Amino acid sequence: MVRLADLPEYEREHLLAKNLPPLGPLPWHTTTKALSAMRFALITTAGLHFRGEPTFNFADPTFRPIAIDRNADELIMSHSSANFDRSGFSEDVNLVFPIDRFQELVADNTIGSLAEFHYSFMGAGLMPEVYARSAAQVAGLLKQDLVDAVFLTPV
Repeated sequence: MVRLADLPEYEREHLLAKNLPPLGPLPWHTTTKALSAMRFALITTAGLHFRGEPTFNFADPTFRPIAIDRNADELIMSHSSANFDRSGFSEDVNLVFPIDRFQELVADNTIGSLAEFHYSFMGAGLMPEVYARSAAQVAGLLKQDLVDAVFLTPV
């Protein structure tokens, strides 16, 4: 883990600006659906996309859909942080996008199903409010896909 004191001043200031107050009490939602009947989607901030699709820029609040019928081993990571170690991802995509583990949960009836599309953002570059428009778009897409719950993998 890199220390703040070891970073260039511009990077240190960027990170310290993100030291925001807590969000406050979390809203609690209960569901009457059994886990084995719920539909799940995965969302990651690893900056994943398929070859040939637009890469993520450093200050990029957009998202990339990841279709369930595509091979997750073909995903590439365009996360722009120089401080991020990609070696785990290169060995196993499930480290940042655990799609194989969720397919196993569907196969053994632990969860009901997986969404047709999952989503990737490029984290670490922007303040949270900059993602509001894209987050609202993804929320609408998840609702259309009848998703009950989302599993987040922050990177």
